[in-house]
Amino acid sequence: MSSTASISVQSQDKLRPVRIWLYCLAVLILIMVAVGGATRLTDSGLSITEWKPISGMIPPLSMADWQAELEAYRQIPEYQLINKGMSLEEFKFIFWWEWGHRFLGRVIGLAFAIPFVIFLAQKRLNWQLAPSLFILFILGGFQGFLGWWMVSSGLTERVDVSQYRLATHLSAACILFLAIIWVVRRLRHVDPIWVEKGWRPLVWLFGGLVFIQLIAGAFVAGMDAGLAYNTWPLMDGSLVPSNIYTSTPMWLDAFEDITTAQFNHRTFAYVIALFAAILVYRAWKNTQFAGVHAWMLVIAALVIIQILLGIFTLIYVVPLSLALAHQVTAFLLLGAVVAYLADMKREI
Repeated sequence: MSSTASISVQSQDKLRPVRIWLYCLAVLILIMVAVGGATRLTDSGLSITEWKPISGMIPPLSMADWQAELEAYRQIPEYQLINKGMSLEEFKFIFWWEWGHRFLGRVIGLAFAIPFVIFLAQKRLNWQLAPSLFILFILGGFQGFLGWWMVSSGLTERVDVSQYRLATHLSAACILFLAIIWVVRRLRHVDPIWVEKGWRPLVWLFGGLVFIQLIAGAFVAGMDAGLAYNTWPLMDGSLVPSNIYTSTPMWLDAFEDITTAQFNHRTFAYVIALFAAILVYRAWKNTQFAGVHAWMLVIAALVIIQILLGIFTLIYVVPLSLALAHQVTAFLLLGAVVAYLADMKREI
């Protein structure tokens, strides 16, 4: 994707609609993430038990259609063990969340494909840009497959989806979002940004830590770990709970134990906050490069907002609005880091 950095100044007017298109796709993905989070938090994700890429675009149109969907839902463990006796109206509530999530995925596919064909016909896209856009298309299609792979894990023996598959699905959505941000930022022709030698690896490391934190958060969400230990800064009356990493093998607790998963998520937040503070201090201490570090203020502000959202989401026992804001802000934080890295084009 780095080949897009060589786009000439003369092509900027020609590429402006392409940049707007890619930014719109990024916004759609953020909306998709929010709807997906709401689907998870309302326990709606298993309400549609089949994957119909084409015919699934049409929702139930008659009472017979609705009864058929409800009957299919009655066959899975979530209904039999948790929602037995659910009325049709109650079922419609969870159905519409899941249908909306899937429908939005199809909208994003069309929002990619149709402008792509138009821009090809207008010759706004060249062979330098084509590989990047092809990779984005593949990532988007793969995301749809991962969504069904995740849902299928909760249709037979479980009453919810696998936290491993949920983490994979969310991580893939984040990678797609970040790839779009990288491509669109590299399409801009700007004056070279000079950063001190060794600064870029530090920012990459910071971004990697934030991405790991996002995965850790997915495991917290996948196990409903946020519904436990709703106090801060203490967990179960202690900064370090006594009942973490007690299983054999011990490392599995990070992915399968509620207490350990939440403790890891909290601890990683502290590490990221400290790292961000060090980066900001170092950026502004070196006055020679102070003008190129405005992104660090944005990143630091998003870190603070994200931590506050995480704390309030926890102590108020995961209200929908705060939980969704927490999830979306994680994407915005990573997007800011990647945009900052994409804008770095020179080192001395």
